Amino acid sequence: MVTLDINGKKYNLDVAPEMPLLWAIRDIVGLTGTKFGCGIGACGACKILINNEATYSCLTPVSDAKGKKIITIEGKIPNLQLLQEAWAEYNVPQCGYCQPGQLITATSLLNSNPSPSETEIDAAMSGNLCRCGTYQRIKNAIHHTVELKKQGK
Repeated sequence: MVTLDINGKKYNLDVAPEMPLLWAIRDIVGLTGTKFGCGIGACGACKILINNEATYSCLTPVSDAKGKKIITIEGKIPNLQLLQEAWAEYNVPQCGYCQPGQLITATSLLNSNPSPSETEIDAAMSGNLCRCGTYQRIKNAIHHTVELKKQGK
């Protein structure tokens, strides 16, 4: 039995400690916003925040998340919510499959660097693949969020 803190709620799970956190979140807890993409940490679709750091949930065993704060795309935290609004305003998603991981990574970036440069955005987002190629819209939405934050929103 392991207790996980996901989006501010405690979940007691009877799962194997080596189970990938992705499957515990999706299949056991029922939060299906986090996506399975590749299973090898190459695409970023499965990213979540663990203690405010973007993490591949497909590679992280449940045992590594014990006692840590986990935020998924369903979470309600300030940078994530602002980014979601910018994503909608800039029509970022096409198929949408990669977007939870993209948003989580962008949230992690803005949590650690409130005013990233173009180069810093590129570096932070490089672990996330978008088959639809909306990379420029993603960058524009991140820049817009930075401007909103500077305006106190």
